[in-house]
Amino acid sequence: MYQPKHQRFLETRSAVLQALIAEYPLATLVVNGPDGLQSNVIPLLFDATRGEHGTLIGHVARQDPLARMAGEPVLALFRGPDAYVTPAWYPEKAVHGKVVPTWNYAVVEARGALQVLEAPEQVLGIVTRMTQHFEAGRAQPWAVDDAPAEFIDSMLRAIAGIEIPLEQLQGKFKLSQNRSAETMAGVQVGLENSSGAAEQAVARWMAAS
Repeated sequence: MYQPKHQRFLETRSAVLQALIAEYPLATLVVNGPDGLQSNVIPLLFDATRGEHGTLIGHVARQDPLARMAGEPVLALFRGPDAYVTPAWYPEKAVHGKVVPTWNYAVVEARGALQVLEAPEQVLGIVTRMTQHFEAGRAQPWAVDDAPAEFIDSMLRAIAGIEIPLEQLQGKFKLSQNRSAETMAGVQVGLENSSGAAEQAVARWMAAS
């Protein structure tokens, strides 16, 4: 991912990167397979306790070509909030008018070699962990063992677990850091006052970064 050195968009703080993954867990997973580039869109969990940079876990259909690409390098891209930024929010507009639109966004890029898990107990462990994570906080959380055992067994036979021990984890948070503090404040206020949820989410990340 292109990172202009002079504009300070590179984000390497583990806590910040993990927070974005937790809030936006649906990843675009890219691998260069036998038939060329292939992309998958799947939810992934981040396990900070395993490996120097953490490990991503998830599952795919056994019929998915990805399930036959163990050992291949993969790229997981987690796209956070994004929003158009109008020059009308720049104080400079009223001074000299030399301003143009841009786009603010936050993304995390994770790289590692794909591991494929096929043993039933491994797949069940991944499914159970993901279910507990995404059901947490619900008034009546669904659990894997709420469904009939034979049904779950048939579902598990149709999927494979995946793990990606990460070799690199970094983000690109383009949140007006290349602008003056006054301009950043104007953009943040403009986004906060917008009616769209995406704009307000970008403002929240600007405030937290």
